[in-house]
Amino acid sequence: MARGKSTSLLHILLLGSLALLSSLVSVKGESPYKFYTWTVTYGIISPLGVPQQVILINGQFPGPKLEVVTNDNIILNLINKLDQPFLLTWNGIKQRKNSWQDGVLGTNCPIPPNSNFTYKFQTKDQIGTYTYFPSTAFHKAAGGFGAINIYARPRIPIPYPLPVSDFTLLVGDWFKTNHKTLQRRLDSGDVLPFSDGMLINGQTQSTFTGDQGKIYMLRISNVGLCSSFNFRIQGHRMKVVEVEGSHVIQNDYDSLDIHVGQSLSVLVTLNQPPKDYYIVASTRFVRRKLNVTGLLRYSNSRVPASGAPPPLPPGQLIWSMRQARTFKWNLTANAARPNPQGSFHYGKITPTKSFVFSNSAPLINGKQRYAVNGVSYVNSETPVKLADHFNIARVFSTNAIQSVPSSSRVTVATSVVQASLHDFLEIVFQNNEKSVQSWHLDGYDFWVVGFGSGQWTPAKRRLYNLADALTRHTTQVYPNGWTTILVSLDNQGMWNMRSAKWDRQYLGQQFYLRVWDPVKSLANEYNPPDNLLRCGKAIGRHL
Repeated sequence: MARGKSTSLLHILLLGSLALLSSLVSVKGESPYKFYTWTVTYGIISPLGVPQQVILINGQFPGPKLEVVTNDNIILNLINKLDQPFLLTWNGIKQRKNSWQDGVLGTNCPIPPNSNFTYKFQTKDQIGTYTYFPSTAFHKAAGGFGAINIYARPRIPIPYPLPVSDFTLLVGDWFKTNHKTLQRRLDSGDVLPFSDGMLINGQTQSTFTGDQGKIYMLRISNVGLCSSFNFRIQGHRMKVVEVEGSHVIQNDYDSLDIHVGQSLSVLVTLNQPPKDYYIVASTRFVRRKLNVTGLLRYSNSRVPASGAPPPLPPGQLIWSMRQARTFKWNLTANAARPNPQGSFHYGKITPTKSFVFSNSAPLINGKQRYAVNGVSYVNSETPVKLADHFNIARVFSTNAIQSVPSSSRVTVATSVVQASLHDFLEIVFQNNEKSVQSWHLDGYDFWVVGFGSGQWTPAKRRLYNLADALTRHTTQVYPNGWTTILVSLDNQGMWNMRSAKWDRQYLGQQFYLRVWDPVKSLANEYNPPDNLLRCGKAIGRHL
């Protein structure tokens, strides 16, 4: 009898020990949490030599870098000290099952002045180079942007030599005019003037110093409002290794076209005689050419940069399109996970739905607007995500934008395009205008399977790259041309599809993609956060 009790006691102790061990392993296995407090204020600086009001984050312009690791949990308390409501959006962060944290006016109520909101999101299964910026009003024209660099977990291999260090380059066009004045200009029906200049990391002259013989990574992002640019380094070639979270076939380039909202990473080997070398970014696809120069400085340099800065490549549209086609998925390399990227055979999947979205620049009541398939988007006082969650009627329209362009009269609407979770979409962006377009989709990356000139027709499908097309979150569409993407809808939520050219986004070239499953499940989408801000018709609604 005593022996039986002893055995039972040992059994209980063993079970208890296993339970404790299990809980410890569970806690140990949880991804790290990173905590931040950011305060948004105005400040006066002179990026182009003229004092102007800019948006600072923790007193910095550009804002602080978010340097995190795959799967880190970000807890970021944003304090708004501006005189207007404010939001940040996390450009390229997929917000898995969590469009509640996307930070755009269709998903979030803006943070009132002298108030705060705590973002809570995870860099789930992502690596690479991204950015954040303001999504409210025309705040992006005043700054408030910064870099998000997501590094691979220690045991996940990367398909290139480990660089000694990396440099972040936030490059973009810039206006001397106050953001409120620019917004009033757009509200009055006018178009933006030409940009006044370009900046690298908020300056007209930036220097990056490295050791001779070493390899460095440059993380380059176009954070401008409306201009594509070409980037080059005097005397040095650039090896592209990552584009918006995808590892790519590694080719060397003398110069790179980077369009609004896009990011990429290159490796540069300091293999030249020790001196200073020019870094140059120049606007593309615009009549007025702007340049900004920086320096790549060898740490043992005693010689200033000399000679002419490297020129723009010959040609423009054809050259740029040919280069874009050379960016291809590295099928055997992993990304954030250890399995190869190419294990997902996107080219063998038949699309469940196809759309052709055509941008246009109509006048509505005598004022300049921008539209998609004849519909110019207007923000509602109630975010469409909240209206959808609380079943609030007459906030948005699901039948305003048709699946193909039409010759109907241009209208304005708070437009939502419906799709089902696990749909596989073919989306053609048709650009019949003379300017290059830049399209972005929140919550996803997508395969850019084709570029072409003229009108897209079904016969163009034979030109698609269905083997190793690049995945990214923002793609260019060349003047009088088309671009096709394929996207697998595996992330439920309400997701903004927009022009990355911010004047066009502001004046209506956007809509929301509702990715939905009728079965409510936390496996598909998280519940709204406890600190959810409510505005418009959502005020007083209970979670």
